[in-house]
Amino acid sequence: MDQRVIAALLSSLSLLPFAAEAQTADHPDLTGAWGIYRGGRGADPKLAAPPPTPLVLKPEYAKPYEEKRAREAEAQKRGEQLVNGSVQCVPYGVPTMMSIAIYPVEIIQTPKQVTIIGEAFSEVRRVYLDRPQAKLEDVAPGYYGRSVGHWEGDTLVVDTIGIKTTVNGYRGMPHSEQMRITERFHLVAPDVLHDQISIEDPVVLEKPMTYTVAYRRMPNYEMVEFVCDNNREYIDENGVVRMKVRDH
Repeated sequence: MDQRVIAALLSSLSLLPFAAEAQTADHPDLTGAWGIYRGGRGADPKLAAPPPTPLVLKPEYAKPYEEKRAREAEAQKRGEQLVNGSVQCVPYGVPTMMSIAIYPVEIIQTPKQVTIIGEAFSEVRRVYLDRPQAKLEDVAPGYYGRSVGHWEGDTLVVDTIGIKTTVNGYRGMPHSEQMRITERFHLVAPDVLHDQISIEDPVVLEKPMTYTVAYRRMPNYEMVEFVCDNNREYIDENGVVRMKVRDH
């Protein structure tokens, strides 16, 4: 074989590890545990989540929604909690599971799938990469719907449909089966991740709305088990959550 051909082959083989490394380095690695980042005094404003856009419901949905929020506020003033999904040990679902109080989320990233695990209620959602989204009528409604994703440069874009209507939306908003959620995961700093969540629903919303959840990486954090097993509370005839004083 010609020496020049042999040299060219050896050169190309020597570059294979670097080519493979470059291919995996095309996208940022989001694997790990991420805690809610709320910024605060002295924090870089570029790292904090931007304010949400207005939530504008259509009139027939706006009034019941505001009445419900008012009842919740009054109950809180009285030190009471009205019945909701978490009290009934029901999963939060998408998108609420992405930001539950102080509970972190864990991301497991592989070439074909991104798995997101919420520590609260141990909720799990799967994002299938580089697959076409299914038709809405072909998706069985559920808490997490069907999510497909693709990379746009260093941003992971996720499209989710098929969230059943009993799952509360952003801030407990109602929604129809036509709700569509688009997320854009982007590192704004090496250890700060933003999940920009846009919600469209032509039935319930006057216009799409967007909010962002900010996370900070939690190195070496180990997710803990969270199982909803509540035998201390009950719901009275007025829909108020009460604490059992004694067993009957």
